Amino acid sequence: MKRVVAALIIRQGRILICQRAEGQAMPLKWEFPGGKIEIGEEPRDALRRELDEELGIEAIIGDQVANLAHRYAEGGDVDLSFFLVHHWKGEIENRIFHSLRWVHPEELPHYDFLEADRKLIRDIAEGKLCW
Repeated sequence: MKRVVAALIIRQGRILICQRAEGQAMPLKWEFPGGKIEIGEEPRDALRRELDEELGIEAIIGDQVANLAHRYAEGGDVDLSFFLVHHWKGEIENRIFHSLRWVHPEELPHYDFLEADRKLIRDIAEGKLCW
């Protein structure tokens, strides 16, 4: 099972979402920034590293707000941990994604998210997860 971390980056009541590049697996799907945990790496350290690589920021990782397991139909299990990020140093820049957007929580269901994220998307949009 692949262990993955992702950030719910919040600014002025909006959340940052990222669209995968055309050359990536599951191209042009929307997701939250983050990535795989490397062997021997703690989840928060992995997320800090990923946010630096993907967005060029030094994030202060907040509380873990969700943990989901998902099995994709084409194979591959993922264990996803989601953390809040309210504070960071540096300006967010798009280093790897097709697109970045700041959206209101209720807008999330209008985007074509990765299948593994969809339950969390519903919970956020319905106000079951607040920050």
